[in-house]
Amino acid sequence: MNRDSVTSRKKPWKLISKVVCWCLLALPGSSFQYAARYSAPNQVALSQPLTVKWRYRSDQISNLTPAADKTTVFLPLAGGTLIALNAADGKLLWKAEAGGELSASPTTDDRSVYAATRYSEPEQGHVHGTLRALSKSTGVTLWMRTLPAPIGGGLVAGENALFAGSTDGRVYALDKHTGLTLWANEYSEGFSSQPLLSGQLIYLGSDGGNLLALEQATGRLVWQYRTHGAIQGPIAVANGIVYFGSGDGYVYAFSELRAQLLWHRRTGAAVQSVAAVENGLLAASLDNFVYFLSLKKGALVWRRQLPGRISARPVTAADGALFTPLSTDSAIVLSLRDGKPANTLSLGEENSSSAAPIVVEDLVLIATSHGLLAFAAPQQNTGP
Repeated sequence: MNRDSVTSRKKPWKLISKVVCWCLLALPGSSFQYAARYSAPNQVALSQPLTVKWRYRSDQISNLTPAADKTTVFLPLAGGTLIALNAADGKLLWKAEAGGELSASPTTDDRSVYAATRYSEPEQGHVHGTLRALSKSTGVTLWMRTLPAPIGGGLVAGENALFAGSTDGRVYALDKHTGLTLWANEYSEGFSSQPLLSGQLIYLGSDGGNLLALEQATGRLVWQYRTHGAIQGPIAVANGIVYFGSGDGYVYAFSELRAQLLWHRRTGAAVQSVAAVENGLLAASLDNFVYFLSLKKGALVWRRQLPGRISARPVTAADGALFTPLSTDSAIVLSLRDGKPANTLSLGEENSSSAAPIVVEDLVLIATSHGLLAFAAPQQNTGP
């Protein structure tokens, strides 16, 4: 298939019904809105001075992005260990030893935190996977599934199901409360990207360059689009348009409702991540450049070269986007208006982690090789 090829199994009358259904699901208040219109607005202002509020020290920090809710950070460590930290002060709440190695970034909902691991059997020379749900409050395993191959990339939790893609080409939907399989599809290429839920659909990018749009309820393929490079970075959705980058160096914009390519824009190297903000699309590529593109046509608004390779999705706020380039000792905030540096956050060491920064309430959390740093605005002295 060429770059402009699309596979869709919908008949015309089914397409009309899908359009009506998706439009209804996009109405405000819909319980199916798992994908934000843009990157979620954060309480912290990235361009203001930010200092380290607390630090959790460890030499076992992995390259996987932590999960969090409003009060707790779930940090994946080497050796299959997941720990829970109090977001307010970084104090350890619990530690869970899953064994093996964590294979995907964890995710959480109102009840559980979900973690995937990989382990090998020396006698068979085969690598298997596990998927488990742990209690958010205690770290006790609520259920566990053994899988033929490890989960890759990340996990995403919907209203009733947990979704993930594996390195052997399987896509799973599992009941969040029991771990039982709701459906499973098999493909000829593995998955190492972060899935995204939007409306009734789940989007996954494959290592073979296919973006799949599947029905969450049944796993039925609604449409797919093939690129010429692996899709391993995050996917974004805004105003009914799916944005994603590929190893072929292009950023793509695809209509959810029409199953149609709207535009594609060439960058200088493989695209690692995209993030939609209110007035544009941020794309980071392996040539160390950040590109800011218009949402509708993909026109280049600005681009900025950073001092190191950008391997992780940025944190965004109304006043800027924070990137964590590798082989540098600072995180860098770029203004969304013109791409000029608006702030720097000193990490105290050279960054070698590809984990993405995250925001919890008024904190910016950045993982380094030797710990997790929590940045916040300096507290104002309210005393006399």
